[in-house]
Amino acid sequence: MKEMERKKRNGKGKKKEKEKFKNENIKENMKYEEIAEDEGNGSVRLRVGPGKRHVLYAALCEQLLRHARQSRSTSYQFLLSKNLKVRTYKTVILPVVLYGCETWTFTLGEEQRLRVFENKVLRKIFGAKRDEVTGEWKKLHNAELRVLYSSPDIIRNIKSRRLRWAGHVAHMGESRNAYRVLVGRPAGKRPLGRPRRRREDNIKMDLREVGYDGRDWINLAQDRDQWRAYVRAAMNLRVP
Repeated sequence: MKEMERKKRNGKGKKKEKEKFKNENIKENMKYEEIAEDEGNGSVRLRVGPGKRHVLYAALCEQLLRHARQSRSTSYQFLLSKNLKVRTYKTVILPVVLYGCETWTFTLGEEQRLRVFENKVLRKIFGAKRDEVTGEWKKLHNAELRVLYSSPDIIRNIKSRRLRWAGHVAHMGESRNAYRVLVGRPAGKRPLGRPRRRREDNIKMDLREVGYDGRDWINLAQDRDQWRAYVRAAMNLRVP
């Protein structure tokens, strides 16, 4: 009998702990819902903890789209400032687009498609420009978008991340699979025609753009400070 009573007491205690934990989660979710509702009236206040900014940005975008569906108007585009839209692009959209870009080997055509994508997003953010003489609204040119965006474009981001990852792989050594895949040569005979661009070729081209003409980039990567300088130069390089 005593053992059965003890088990009942333990079971009740566990139930109380579960209910308390559940209530705390409900209160926490209600707080986030109240924040999202307050942000719908145009005054945006971001109160998030470290590492949770992208979660609130996503909730904010979802809330705005919900209001837009209910009102069936395009007024929701003017609820957010341009700075907040740019921050949303950098923290929500760009990481998704660039996922795994450290191992990409893309052609000039694919580079152009990525630039077109980013310019299209930036034109949505910054809108059109009104001509002071004729009074007509015109699309912003690419050079004007770069001035307004004032951050490295998507191709600069890709090349900088690719060099940074190559530096990590260069320090791994020949015993690691990532190193062997990056610098190794497959056995057998390659097919006819021009050889495809390899990841190592992309790394050498990126280094050539920032002023390094040598061929032994693996030994260069052993100097961490110098390699970090090339990575920063690849990010901040201005290409016409």
